[in-house]
Amino acid sequence: MSTKDKLIERFKKLPKDFTFEELVTLFASFGYTMDNKGPTSGSRVVFKKGEDRIHYCNMGRLRYKGYTGSVEFSEEDNCFFGMVLGLKRTGILYEGTSVESLKKDFEESIDFYLRDCMEDGVEPETPYSGKLVLRMTSEMHREAAEKAEKLGVSLNKFIKQAISAAL
Repeated sequence: MSTKDKLIERFKKLPKDFTFEELVTLFASFGYTMDNKGPTSGSRVVFKKGEDRIHYCNMGRLRYKGYTGSVEFSEEDNCFFGMVLGLKRTGILYEGTSVESLKKDFEESIDFYLRDCMEDGVEPETPYSGKLVLRMTSEMHREAAEKAEKLGVSLNKFIKQAISAAL
């Protein structure tokens, strides 16, 4: 299997540790060149191939008290904004004119939400409960259960170990 094929297969799995260098190599294998000139070249680059352009921007994530928030930028409003990720019933939004003010508003919004829940006697929603429902074929379910039994672990532990290995 070629380096290109290996990178494509790895990329399809959406690993958290897929590096920027691997991304550059992958795009280069398709004939793209990287252009990172300009005032925002630290977080923004353009991959070019003839008239085709792929814009890449790594704005990152904010984390606070177990919550993760997105980071976006609005040119129209000239400000950063975002929302807490992974919540189903609750929307927590924040904004700022600088990274520092965005982070401050993010943390204050989380604190306000937690305080509001406490005052109302409501359990705050957490982004990820730790419980996951999986759908798979009965054949895969059987094979996984047999493999777990062979290894002397529960099916739950077997699945957790498989996911940990993939991450």
